[in-house]
Amino acid sequence: MNKKKLVFSGVQPTGNLHLGNYLGALKNFVSLQKEMNCIYCVVDLHAITVFQSPNELKNNVLETVASFLATGLSPDKSIIFNQSSVSGHAELAWILNCVSRIGWLNRMTQFKDKAGSDKEKASVGLYIYPNLMAADILLYKATHVPVGADQKQHLELSRDIAQKFNNDFGCKDFFPLPEPLISKNISRVMSLRDGTKKMSKSEESDYSRINLKDSAEEINKKIKKAKSDSEQIPGDLKSLEKKPEALNLINIYSELSKTSLDKVLNEMSGKEYSFLKKKLTDLLISEITPVGNEIKKLLDDKAHLEKILKKGKEKANIIAEENLKIIREKVGLI
Repeated sequence: MNKKKLVFSGVQPTGNLHLGNYLGALKNFVSLQKEMNCIYCVVDLHAITVFQSPNELKNNVLETVASFLATGLSPDKSIIFNQSSVSGHAELAWILNCVSRIGWLNRMTQFKDKAGSDKEKASVGLYIYPNLMAADILLYKATHVPVGADQKQHLELSRDIAQKFNNDFGCKDFFPLPEPLISKNISRVMSLRDGTKKMSKSEESDYSRINLKDSAEEINKKIKKAKSDSEQIPGDLKSLEKKPEALNLINIYSELSKTSLDKVLNEMSGKEYSFLKKKLTDLLISEITPVGNEIKKLLDDKAHLEKILKKGKEKANIIAEENLKIIREKVGLI
């Protein structure tokens, strides 16, 4: 990896990735690998901050890799591996646990959201999750990290931890302060049932999301049932913003058709939502079903996916060990 700019990003192996993952992350990953050196990690250690069925976790890791490949990531251009296979992630996380401050973690809003009202029952892993995220990034001295709004605070913490390590151990600029890469395109795809919530696998109704493995028939049914509005489509964004579910459909259409929001509103203004839904369905079927078919095909050859992870692990481990050797020396570990 000879270029100075290095991208790191991790995806949790939740299984059955959906349209939100595709538009918010995966498509962007493919674009980035054309411009920079990229490391894409299936973050299985992050996944176990809440209990996972062991067999399900293994299958989800492989399915996430299949989704990477099906959307265009290349193991020849990017390093693709699973987090737990490189022990340096856990080692550096412990060192950074001792650099990070409790006050910093107490400000992390995502822990409060995920732990809910009874945070005393949340795992310690969930609480210190941001320190492991910092270790993921800093282990490779990544310079850029693609982030959505919900991860921006964690990246800011990574920068704080990097700066404190550099100051504590008198090694100015040893860890670069990673910069956020925020896509200019849509970064948040919302639920088809509730436009105020992010599209998520955890939502009970499968009609709330378009899964990457959905068939054409399933996509058609879901978009038909998607919540919209009984009035005609307005021609201005201000009016549309009062209708979050309708705005979500317009946003998805804009992104998939590679058309600006203004142009989409000009095209759709005054028309019924059934017109938009028909056009959106056609777009989704043409773009998503080939991805889903490729994921299913790749999952039929798990040995191939495991081979890709093994090669990725070997490449990642070379960089990780090289950096860890210096980190251990700086900290005073023998």
